[in-house]
Amino acid sequence: MKTTIFSLIFCLVFIGFSEKNVQAQKNAYQIFDKTGKKTTYEEMLKNIAKSDIVFFGELHNNSIAHWLELELFIDLYNIHKTNLLIGAEMFEADNQLIINEYFQKHISTKNFEEEAKLWDNYKTDYKPIVEKALQYQIPLIATNVPRRYASMVAKKGLESLNSLENTALSYMPPLPLEINLQAQCYANMIQMMQNGHGGDMKPENFAKAQGLKDATMAFHIEKYWTQGKVLLHFNGAYHSDNFEGILLFIKKTKNIQTISFAEQDQTEQLDKENIGKANFIIISPKTMSKSY
Repeated sequence: MKTTIFSLIFCLVFIGFSEKNVQAQKNAYQIFDKTGKKTTYEEMLKNIAKSDIVFFGELHNNSIAHWLELELFIDLYNIHKTNLLIGAEMFEADNQLIINEYFQKHISTKNFEEEAKLWDNYKTDYKPIVEKALQYQIPLIATNVPRRYASMVAKKGLESLNSLENTALSYMPPLPLEINLQAQCYANMIQMMQNGHGGDMKPENFAKAQGLKDATMAFHIEKYWTQGKVLLHFNGAYHSDNFEGILLFIKKTKNIQTISFAEQDQTEQLDKENIGKANFIIISPKTMSKSY
């Protein structure tokens, strides 16, 4: 009898422990819609597949973000085939020629990787996308302004661009460039700089350098996108969060969808500050492994 009772207690404890384990399931990510309601990858894909332009706002060192970028690219290609275009903040406009030469197989992978200005995490985080685009023969657009010009603006203001030669100016939108520093994304940056994070740099110039990057990315997106195409753009989340940044410079006639990637302590519900950041917000745990 005692053995039977002991066995029953053991089974109940084991079942309770198992249920606790199920409830403590570790999710690598969770997707929410703009209102904070949980949704699925399939639902997100169905919605953004109807877009003209999709902005994937990543966290640059989050491994799950980069994996999902690759998966989204593959799935959108399976839907749109050669009507899909890829654009990326991680490539500067003056590297477009070398990208084209690589995709046309005029130069080797070694030459491309040695001569292009690639980010330090290129091989782990962006090379899989580049190689898949090469396999599919999907154009890769280098959308960002060459960093030397953003640095000029951060130090000397937008007026410093007027001294550049025409070749340099071709990498960015026509001057003069109007940047609304009242937009929240730039106002927050100015506030941050005024709170002691900017050193000797003028906060307004730092925000204008960010605006130059946003405007340049929008300029190249507008240049390459045509009716009937879908352009998937990869950028840091700050460049498209709250439908600002790059979107401030995109013509409003297009169907644009945004994705924002963020980290939270938990993934069961969206923290207040992340609600409304994008059409879809993807959350991963703060403890997620980083690529650098």
